[in-house]
Amino acid sequence: MHFLGIYSIWIVFHAALCNYSEDQCSWKGSGLSQQQGSVEQISLHCSEGTLDWLYPKGALRLTLSPRLPSIAVGPGGGGGGSSGLITACVKASENFHGAQLYLERDGVLELLVGDRLETSLPPSVRCFSRAPGETLALFLQATPHQDISRRTASFRYELRGDWTARLSLDSNHISTFDACRPCNNTEILMAVCTSDFVVRGNIRSVQEDENLRAAVIKVSATRVFRQKYALFTGTSRVSTRGEIRTLLQCGVKPGPGSFLFTGRVHFGEAWLGCAPRYKDFLHAYTAAKAVQEIPCELPVD
Repeated sequence: MHFLGIYSIWIVFHAALCNYSEDQCSWKGSGLSQQQGSVEQISLHCSEGTLDWLYPKGALRLTLSPRLPSIAVGPGGGGGGSSGLITACVKASENFHGAQLYLERDGVLELLVGDRLETSLPPSVRCFSRAPGETLALFLQATPHQDISRRTASFRYELRGDWTARLSLDSNHISTFDACRPCNNTEILMAVCTSDFVVRGNIRSVQEDENLRAAVIKVSATRVFRQKYALFTGTSRVSTRGEIRTLLQCGVKPGPGSFLFTGRVHFGEAWLGCAPRYKDFLHAYTAAKAVQEIPCELPVD
């Protein structure tokens, strides 16, 4: 959908730039310091961060240019790289007031988040992808209010390379097939190398979180191979526990057996990627190692 009225504001005032953000990951500022009708240009270069716009007035244009790492190639050869596709997600705060957030792609603006004062829609995660060579930006337009006090437009963002973007968590555009289908052996072995967490464990229970439209898997971890954050904590194998989320549509049920859980951290929460039974993973890993086709080493039993 075209929003010519809003987009023309950026064209007219493109030259009237305010100060650039000094922070590489996050930005915080106030609309009170902006000139009437100006568009402040912001550029961030991290894979995740936050933006807090107090007393929104005028507009902001945010470009995200993350320095994403390439996949490490293990001693077995294998490995891989990114095709250049980047998946980005934004999550607005529950009190996102005073502005509307748009995705700007090729001169077209698509509404991602509306002013909470003007809509009853619950907060959601919105995701989009950027192809190699494509220029994208986030455009925040302040909504007119006579009283701008207590107005703050805040959101978090995350960007990932395509190797960690198998599961789209956009609550408005969910592909059940992609999120729920079992991983093949190649995907499992790559997930072991590139996931935010790799954990062997058992399913204690599964609970539903209707607000997130997610199933919360309660896991007892018998071995934590790797975790980016303290997702699984405890003092022993018996007491090490954590939670992993996946889509309700996947129909995960509690049951016996040991699994290898992999996935990524999405806005501070663990989300499931590949989760084969441990014996199936071990069979695939052993076979690949025998012919030197594992992308990385894992200290398996």
